[in-house]
Amino acid sequence: MKRTIDLNCDLGESFGAWRMGDDDAVMPYISSANIACGYHAGDPDTMRRTVALALRAKVAIGAHVSLPDLAGFGRREMRVSADEAHAMTLYQVGALAAFARAAGTRLAHVKPHGALYNMAARDAALADAIARAVHAFDPALRLVGLAGSELPSAGERAGLAVAHEAFADRRYEAGGSLVSRREADAVIHDVDAAVAQALALARGEAITARSGVPLCVRADTICVHGDRADAGTFAHRLHAALLGAGIAIANPASGRIA
Repeated sequence: MKRTIDLNCDLGESFGAWRMGDDDAVMPYISSANIACGYHAGDPDTMRRTVALALRAKVAIGAHVSLPDLAGFGRREMRVSADEAHAMTLYQVGALAAFARAAGTRLAHVKPHGALYNMAARDAALADAIARAVHAFDPALRLVGLAGSELPSAGERAGLAVAHEAFADRRYEAGGSLVSRREADAVIHDVDAAVAQALALARGEAITARSGVPLCVRADTICVHGDRADAGTFAHRLHAALLGAGIAIANPASGRIA
């Protein structure tokens, strides 16, 4: 049976006159789009345009929910209660779902962003609150979270389908967490090195943690960061490398295979 992998990317992260990423260049090479919902990035017009772009490309649409932190791009931790996390998740999912419905489609998944993602990876109560909000909105949605962390576990407890996520261009600690972005070597900027890591993840092979030890990471979906300066080129290179290795690119929602 041919191996398949979902490629997801965080998109729709422009806001007003401020531009982030190259969504048009990335979209043809992915299978799932995580669209910002206005809390860390994005605005109503950007959300509408990004949904339309994903729909034309037959890419699964997901809500990229965040802490309310436009100035910090959602990467600064905030003390929030479980009830607050539940409410802000429901609010953002509902906002993006309105644009999807107006375009004649529906959401397929939800993925937290930045600090909220990392907090929910560690904190079971916070992860449960997010998972409950997703289930309350639509139990058919898939919850995406850091592989092996509290977030996919919470999704399973809530009765959701989950996707364990791995990263092509992020370095890992030996325990499976991501190296903090406060560290200089958190991101793999070299395209060849990032593609090599993604291929290993897609094949189910061990990668190398920052400490030098081998690390096995479950990868139902692999993230391609849309805020890289070379995001379009990287997505193209990775897409070609996966296909060249006999690995199909598909999302569970539509079954689209590249």
